[in-house]
Amino acid sequence: MKFISKIKITLRKGILDVQGKAVENALHSIEFPMISNVRIGKFVELEIEANDKNQAYELVDAACKKLIANPIIEDFEIELFEV
Repeated sequence: MKFISKIKITLRKGILDVQGKAVENALHSIEFPMISNVRIGKFVELEIEANDKNQAYELVDAACKKLIANPIIEDFEIELFEV
């Protein structure tokens, strides 16, 4: 079976998001002071072949923990869709 995985990666709460802070400051300087707590993340989409949805999830989860995300400072959410 073939699956599409969509992975949302964000910095863990409490980790300073320097890029998000820079964007927030820029927004304030161009007349958007009402926007705050900007967090910047990453989005990864990939295809995976597996026997079933559980196996696909386990493979994507392992790939995220080993390479795609940095589990020390980042959290990730996985969505799976059968093709």
